[in-house]
Amino acid sequence: MSERPLSTARAVYEHPWFVRVLHWTNAVTLGVLMSSGLMIFSAFPSFGAKLPEHDLISGVPEALTLGGWLGGALQWHFTFMWLFASGGVIYVVAQCATGHVRTVLFNRADVPGVWPMVRHYFFFGPRPPATGQYNALQKLAYTSAVLLGALQMLTGAVMYKPIQFSGLGLLMGGYHNARLLHFVGMCGLLAFIPGHLIMVALHGWDNFRSMLTGWKISPAYDTAQPVQPTKRSSTT
Repeated sequence: MSERPLSTARAVYEHPWFVRVLHWTNAVTLGVLMSSGLMIFSAFPSFGAKLPEHDLISGVPEALTLGGWLGGALQWHFTFMWLFASGGVIYVVAQCATGHVRTVLFNRADVPGVWPMVRHYFFFGPRPPATGQYNALQKLAYTSAVLLGALQMLTGAVMYKPIQFSGLGLLMGGYHNARLLHFVGMCGLLAFIPGHLIMVALHGWDNFRSMLTGWKISPAYDTAQPVQPTKRSSTT
């Protein structure tokens, strides 16, 4: 990929402060929730009457869990679920309030662009021209991650307070189905992580740095040319 000459290079502000802060806090929060959740799941690795009553996953490696035992894992999980929920609400509200949501929300117009990006990333196809901060596949991934996060909050509420949220539990088909959906949502978020890291690696160091500083140097979609400084004329 050809780079813009230094004389025309310019920085574009891509990531507002709330996106950067919540990106890193959510990374830590998700790690704690997943590892403590695996410890909770290992206490009863099945899903009730809807599936056979035998271990769905046997022998979860202790290195992947957090809490040491069921009670400890529940304390970690219940503490960090509030951070996850509050961070998710702040993220969605801030994105909508600032209008930044338009850059990342997947919509019908993005559908035709998904397969060309899949072909580029995974089958070494030609790279489609960049038309915005995020390509169609990235929008699909990030929008799916937000929806999965919402699913985790709703199903988690049913398991945390099954009596108070009994109506919501009925909509999900009961407590056991809510637990199954919670597990499926965790698997979806786990699947998102390696894909996200692959995209970051393929887009280079500047893409990673922009999540720290907010600025990216000459992104491919930016075609605006900065005004060139004029040379001061010398007098004789």
